[in-house]
Amino acid sequence: MLEGLMIGLSTAFSVTNILMVIGGCLIGTFIGMLPGLGPMSIIAIMIPVAITLGDPSAALILLAGVYYGAIFGGSTSSILLNAPGVAGTVASSFDGYPMARAGMAGKALTIAAISSFMGGTVGAILLMVFAPMLSTVALLFHSAEYFALMVVGLSAIAAFAGTGNVAKALMMTLLGLMMATVGEGALFNMPRFTMGLMDLQSGLSFITLAMAMFALPEAIFLVMNPGRSAQGGENGGKITGLRITGQEARKIAPVIGRQSIQGFFIGVLPGAGATIASFLGYAVERNIATEEEQKEFGKGSIKGLAAPETANNAACTGSFVPLLTLGIPGSGTTAILLGALIALNVTPGPRLMIDSPHIFWAVIISMYIGNLVLLVLNLPLIPYIAKVLSIPRNYLIPFILFFTLMGSYIGQNNATELLILVGFGICATVLRFADYPLAPLLIGFILGRMLEDNFARSMQLYDGISFILDRPMTLGLLVLAALLVIVPSYRARRARARAAGVADGD
Repeated sequence: MLEGLMIGLSTAFSVTNILMVIGGCLIGTFIGMLPGLGPMSIIAIMIPVAITLGDPSAALILLAGVYYGAIFGGSTSSILLNAPGVAGTVASSFDGYPMARAGMAGKALTIAAISSFMGGTVGAILLMVFAPMLSTVALLFHSAEYFALMVVGLSAIAAFAGTGNVAKALMMTLLGLMMATVGEGALFNMPRFTMGLMDLQSGLSFITLAMAMFALPEAIFLVMNPGRSAQGGENGGKITGLRITGQEARKIAPVIGRQSIQGFFIGVLPGAGATIASFLGYAVERNIATEEEQKEFGKGSIKGLAAPETANNAACTGSFVPLLTLGIPGSGTTAILLGALIALNVTPGPRLMIDSPHIFWAVIISMYIGNLVLLVLNLPLIPYIAKVLSIPRNYLIPFILFFTLMGSYIGQNNATELLILVGFGICATVLRFADYPLAPLLIGFILGRMLEDNFARSMQLYDGISFILDRPMTLGLLVLAALLVIVPSYRARRARARAAGVADGD
């Protein structure tokens, strides 16, 4: 390991590779800021550029820089415009956007930048130490375990349900699961619930749904309610409070520590990735928070912003474990990276560390350099990025609508997506008026297809649902999912009972 590390250091610190890291981070950050243009699109576009470099190390370092740069930058549109273009940054908007509306956009971006840096850095260190060992752990996960993992992800709905809204959150989750069944299933090549529309054969687009659930209703609310400001609250668009206090730093430090580790290990599992890590990170931190702190979640909690930002960047780094050590892509983005590796005549797998240590270790070390580059690039730019909120409402609303429509259209290159976007956006606005939480719907949609596919495969392999009892790890994950739903409900009931006791005593 030490010898491989020294080879990686000499490769990663060459002038060419340093420039590749900086270039990849810059491209990824700016692409991540644009709703609808996620890392998958830009990596696919840049593969021909990477191949022309000739050096596999430099090519992979460039593409990896674009990947985690996009995750790093994806939080910006979520925080400032409530328009998450990347699935891994959806949870960042739950508390990041309320902070921006309350005049703390600069602070929100600072917390996101620091949390992302720490999550990515800790992930890179853990990747360096545990990669060979974790490759064997990842092999223990089969369809049954992935099904249970998706159920654990769905159990996060308890964290997004406000007081007394658990039933509404459950209904929205079920609606999201139903929407995930539109289009062709993995096991049966027959279109389902498409109403005869060819455009729905491949299913509903995540980008379209995310924009319809968050960005479009926000623009409609700004039009309908002139008193509602997305421009800094009382400060009238003046960006203040870019620094975090020592007390706030101490408050988020344990969150960053926990979610760096949790996010990394979730990222190691093929098929899990940054999205599940961010949702689970948010859910876990809300569930273990004090009763007072729980009330802040969803209204501008710094813990609620730090948790998903740390977890998604740590998971992004962790996803390179199955890619490099097993040749298994853990997400759509790493699947494109796998294609790039093969195009560069590099075969990922257990022998990569032995046959091409300069590639394996250089990529890992470049991740640490990349996170440092991202922090140095982003922190000085925060005052300028945050000035998006100082744009007058007359211009801000068309700006949000333009990026929403553009992101939706580019995602599928299909005009029908615009009609779907408007239809779902109006429905989402009505649901917000009725106080239905929209996050559970998106969680159900994102995890629904993976849940269905893995459950169907498990049923085929084990001839029924006996796999739940036959595989201890599956049973353990399902028990964990049940606890994640039951414990918050029990705590809420106990709090109500205590409040009722105090009232009787009065």
